[in-house]
Amino acid sequence: MAAWNDVIYSAPEFAAMVQTLFDAHRNKLLATLRKDGSPRISAVEVDFVGGDLWLGMMFGSRKAHDLQRDPRFALHSASTTPDDDDPSKWPGDAKLSGLAVEITDSSQAKRLAPSPSGQSHLFRADIHEVVLTKIGDSADHLVIELWRENRGLRRFKRH
Repeated sequence: MAAWNDVIYSAPEFAAMVQTLFDAHRNKLLATLRKDGSPRISAVEVDFVGGDLWLGMMFGSRKAHDLQRDPRFALHSASTTPDDDDPSKWPGDAKLSGLAVEITDSSQAKRLAPSPSGQSHLFRADIHEVVLTKIGDSADHLVIELWRENRGLRRFKRH
């Protein structure tokens, strides 16, 4: 799996656009797997720090327990609706998936994600893939950019 820095190094303009979309809103959507294998969607805050993507959660939260049991996750940026008058102004949306690695060293967790209560869960994202979807220049198609470790960046058009 890859760190966020790997995405930046491999495709800097793409990484900058994706990070801008994730940073545009405080809450993102996190998909995890429940104990029975069914999906769970939760709000989560993330930060890009030190070349990594970090997911912070309240201590004892269901999403944290999901990730402790099964580290697979998907993350989606907050998304706005394209403007009907000028859909080309829609900034797009971003999503990524991978494995969440819990940081159990409390001093590192407090330094990276201080919690008012003193307790929280902190996970570093090992990234499998990153996707950016936006409207094409002529507004008659979508442009989908897909980054995967060891494959780099690919671009698709959907009409």
